[in-house]
Amino acid sequence: MPGLEYLIPFLAATLAFAYLPGPAMLYTAAQTIARGRAAGFWAVLGIHLGCYAHVAGAAFGLSAVFQLVPAAYLALKLAGAAYLIYLGIGLIVQRRRPTGDVPPPRARRSALLQSMLVEILNPKVAIFFIAFLPQFVDPTAAFPLWAQFLILGTVVNLAFSSADVVVVLFASTVMARARRSGVWERVARMVGGTLLVGLGARLAAERTP
Repeated sequence: MPGLEYLIPFLAATLAFAYLPGPAMLYTAAQTIARGRAAGFWAVLGIHLGCYAHVAGAAFGLSAVFQLVPAAYLALKLAGAAYLIYLGIGLIVQRRRPTGDVPPPRARRSALLQSMLVEILNPKVAIFFIAFLPQFVDPTAAFPLWAQFLILGTVVNLAFSSADVVVVLFASTVMARARRSGVWERVARMVGGTLLVGLGARLAAERTP
């Protein structure tokens, strides 16, 4: 493993990045506002699992393709943006249905798989890992470089997921009473859907690095 001269700055930078407001926080907040706390937690798990695709990509050099082939980055970015907009519109036009703290199995699977796909289709995450992790990898350490990438990437992923959990808890606490009314349920879906559409539009409009 890297020495303390690498690990201490790594942990400090990881926590700083993890708790800065970002797209993942907005996404989990949108899911929580629109579908409730349980759906928010399933969204966090989906993002967490999807992120390991980017961790593996950084460890084995696959993510470098996005830097070498800008068209691949652009294609994945637009696919991810379109999917976010699709999910947002789906929330906005969705008919009212009973809500509760525990969504049915089909809804849980849907929230999990949708969130995994949202994360995997976001090439910005891949670029972040291949820009961030190499700064803290020690070429002289006993662990091979790919193993260091995997370990450090897992720590980063866990830190970001902890921040997303805090967002879900905060959003669900603030909205708990208001969600009891049918009117609020409709407003909540509108707000959550609009956030997702906005995230998709933002991702599509951002310049390719």
